[in-house]
Amino acid sequence: QVQLVESGGGLVQAGGSLRLSCVASGRTFSSYFMAWLRQAPGKEREFVAWISLSGGSTHYADSVKGRFTISRDNAKNTVYLQMNSLKPEDTAVYYCAAARDTMRVEDPSRYGTWGQGTQVTVSS
Repeated sequence: QVQLVESGGGLVQAGGSLRLSCVASGRTFSSYFMAWLRQAPGKEREFVAWISLSGGSTHYADSVKGRFTISRDNAKNTVYLQMNSLKPEDTAVYYCAAARDTMRVEDPSRYGTWGQGTQVTVSS
């Protein structure tokens, strides 16, 4: 099983950009489907983006489509989330998560391995 560590969060003004990184331990990273999810204060955890094993397929929540890009580098055991045109409503703790299959990729309960999260705050 992999262990995940996120980084790259911070405070940014609306319209700005951030790139989150998630590094996985172990030699099986390429066998995991990866995703980014987020949780805002007082809200449930929600799906943001998903990427296939090779990185050839991606899927996004409607709220971030066209602004966020998920990618992965299997040689570096790392998945990224490039976030552009950030909005105050993007403020949340962002988590990377790993799954062994592609069932219901938008359902947080499908992910068995999570990082500790990184805070993203977007000021207006």
